[in-house]
Amino acid sequence: MNVADAEWLERHSRLLMDSYRKLTGKSLIETAAEGRASDVLYEAPFALLSHGTEEDPVLNYGNRTAQTLWEMDWQTFTRMPSRLTAEPMQREVREAFMEDVRQKGYSDGYEGVRVSGGGGRFRIERAVVWNLIDEKGAYRGQAAMFPSWTWL
Repeated sequence: MNVADAEWLERHSRLLMDSYRKLTGKSLIETAAEGRASDVLYEAPFALLSHGTEEDPVLNYGNRTAQTLWEMDWQTFTRMPSRLTAEPMQREVREAFMEDVRQKGYSDGYEGVRVSGGGGRFRIERAVVWNLIDEKGAYRGQAAMFPSWTWL
């Protein structure tokens, strides 16, 4: 990873953590005093992913847990439209939920079926989805975190 990519990843990791804290009042994860947020989040035991602000938002981040669940490497994962993480029959339900998040800033307790790159299906459980808002108040996309899942 080059320096520019590493710097972006650290800034984005801080955005994930700061936005989560501002909206929920909780810490996404505690970083070690000398640890980089990007390293701690990437290796976290929960799935963490985010997308940007495109008209059809594309994933721009997925930690190791998310990549493993979706059976994709970083390059493949971060080129996928966010809507394609859900089964076709679930996309309408997912979009209604995402609109709720856009309006309120975050929502928690979401559950839904997702499909991996290899075709495996799993139910995400206790998901929190939140808006990413930078220090200037600009909307930068959305993120999701879920600590548990069940393979179907």
